[in-house]
Amino acid sequence: MTLAGTHVAILGVGRSGRAAAALALREGARVSAWDSSGIDAFADMPEGVELHPDADIADGRALVCDLLVLSPGIETDGPFASAFATGAGEVIGEVELASRHYGGTMVGITGTNGKTTTTAIIGRILEHAGMGGTPCGNFGTPFAEVVMRADPPRAVALELSSFQLETIRTLRPHVAVWLNFAPDHMDRYPDLAAYHAAKSRIFINQTSDDVAVVRGGEELPPLAARVTTFSTTDPGADWFSDGHDIRHQGSVVLSLDRDTALRGLHNAENVMAAMASCAALGIAPEVMREALRGFAPPLHRCEWVRTLDGVEYLNDSKATNLHALESALRSQTRPVVLIAGGKEKGLDYSTVLPLLREKVLTAVTFGQISRPLAAVFSDAVRTEAVATLEEAVQVARTLAPVGSCVLLSPGTSSFDQFTGYEQRGDSFRDLVHQLH
Repeated sequence: MTLAGTHVAILGVGRSGRAAAALALREGARVSAWDSSGIDAFADMPEGVELHPDADIADGRALVCDLLVLSPGIETDGPFASAFATGAGEVIGEVELASRHYGGTMVGITGTNGKTTTTAIIGRILEHAGMGGTPCGNFGTPFAEVVMRADPPRAVALELSSFQLETIRTLRPHVAVWLNFAPDHMDRYPDLAAYHAAKSRIFINQTSDDVAVVRGGEELPPLAARVTTFSTTDPGADWFSDGHDIRHQGSVVLSLDRDTALRGLHNAENVMAAMASCAALGIAPEVMREALRGFAPPLHRCEWVRTLDGVEYLNDSKATNLHALESALRSQTRPVVLIAGGKEKGLDYSTVLPLLREKVLTAVTFGQISRPLAAVFSDAVRTEAVATLEEAVQVARTLAPVGSCVLLSPGTSSFDQFTGYEQRGDSFRDLVHQLH
């Protein structure tokens, strides 16, 4: 795709927007950047980009451009994006733009939960195999930044959110990974079917030459790619694990307990998805085993923080939806004092009540959703509602008996009080270390 002589407009000036602007400039386009924020938000935009702060719908309707690159944080069909799309020849996202200027192998990963861990594992295996494998996309580095390197990697592990997949047109992963699906982002999508349709777009450009790695039992449309399955419940899947050994077509290829630092059924699924993806690229099991030795899961995913007075403190801030919260609870062997809450996302929290009764001693809720969430949870367990995470940690400390764990697994996003789940998790870690 040639951009020379075209006008590329960037809508949204976060890191992915800046990366898209830099790539478009490199390819010879005239580039303009638009955002509803003030001029300070444009501080790191590349030199040569036309800056348009405080943009509104009227600016969008007046804009004419060849290509509009939309930030995944802006609702694709919302009035703001729709206004800018009116005079655009084509509307895409940053990952689509980057894919058009990348000649290597793409392993695309999507799913409601587990994307980041799986992406990190795939990246590590690809690196050990001498293929580069840089994790990018929704996790780590924007894809466009990777494409602009002087020597781009031969392969990338590309995490793809539903928001990013909404705006792909030609992006075609050589291997597409579908980890799981559960309700999420109901503040963005009109219904569950729309969310599922957005994530399913990861497969739309694949052909019979490509591979789809899919969790067993998932409901998906007919796929053109060759399908490889993984499961922790169906021994007949291509890849199967009991949470300890990983088996491929019946033969043990990895011991989670002996060969890795990863534990639990959810991590077994992540490892199987990663190994199946890399096997599809011809990487040998011994290379994968070597890559996984010493691998530590990303922060904020059931991360052990400390043990104080016989109580474990676990940081699962990355649990921004109910499926992730349920996975964290299922993996616990100690009685749980749960800290949950954050932004109101329109989710039905009643579905988690059976697990609360089974696993949780007390729930402490905080944030924007604190009181409504406490009202729901109180049907299953004793519940305390507070305003802030700091208060929640203090209260949880008083409620946790010896032999239990205090688990931060919010079950929703962090944007009511934090800039992201990372800041929320970092704050929890700091607060726990301040306990004495």
